[in-house]
Amino acid sequence: MTDDTVLAQIIAADNQGVLATIKRDGYPQLSNILYVWDAERRIARISTTARRLKARNLRRDPHAALHVSGDHFWAFAVAEGTAELSDVSTSPADAAGRELHEIHTAFYGDLDPDPFFADMVANQRLVIRLHVRRLYGIALPTPPGD
Repeated sequence: MTDDTVLAQIIAADNQGVLATIKRDGYPQLSNILYVWDAERRIARISTTARRLKARNLRRDPHAALHVSGDHFWAFAVAEGTAELSDVSTSPADAAGRELHEIHTAFYGDLDPDPFFADMVANQRLVIRLHVRRLYGIALPTPPGD
């Protein structure tokens, strides 16, 4: 079993992963996502729209997992936890919009706030906060046989 510190480093080193939520029929639903990792609080923050299946699934059942690949096939981390959904952004620069601006700025650099906030409202965007309670995975320094 790989130590939590090493697994958290895999998550911190990237901003792309696969979010797994649970569909109504019990099967997993997987989504490629961008995230911002808060190592101190062990929270992955993800921008999505209220209409997306992942958001609807998490409203019904907040259990989720985030899979992040490392440098090779034998290095990955999975962060399991409970998701909290922010309010939908409904007015320019509301709390959800400000948090979304912080997240999107981490991915795309400086963003013109006025059109950004208008877009967040128009698209009914919100923030998923995955509160990580458990990490697991493997982090071999090199693939076997190398």
